[in-house]
Amino acid sequence: MNKETMQKATFGAGCFWGVEDAFRKLEGVVSTMVGYAGGDFDHPSYQDVCSGVTGHAEVVEVTYNPAITSYTDLLDLFWNIHDPTTRNRQGPDIGAQYRSVIFYHNAEQEKLARESKEKLNASGRYPEKIVTEILPATTFWKAEDYHQQYLEKTGQKSCRF
Repeated sequence: MNKETMQKATFGAGCFWGVEDAFRKLEGVVSTMVGYAGGDFDHPSYQDVCSGVTGHAEVVEVTYNPAITSYTDLLDLFWNIHDPTTRNRQGPDIGAQYRSVIFYHNAEQEKLARESKEKLNASGRYPEKIVTEILPATTFWKAEDYHQQYLEKTGQKSCRF
């Protein structure tokens, strides 16, 4: 596996434990890392982000092999694992840190993300308009080690308690 051929994608879709678990299971995903992006506070901790004052979202940085899975495949999974019509919440998790967001790493990712959002909005799948933000990738701050692959480590099936 050549590191130069791998690409990165970053998604926020609620609690990062479940989002990471879903992406880890997708063929072609080489690695995942949970963390924080989109805020204006350097080196945020989980407590900082949960306070709601940093502006960060809980995100998953996905490293994938585009020869095996496409960015479009990643987008399809993203849209299917959460409700992109709820602003600043997913299920019982409430706050801007749980917002639906795609951080694109290049112009092609931006184009594909915007097209997929438009297509999904036009499909009528959701009665409400999709509120997912599509933004340029910002600094990714790795979350604390105990958050990495949390569901796998704890044997839980989801992050819903």
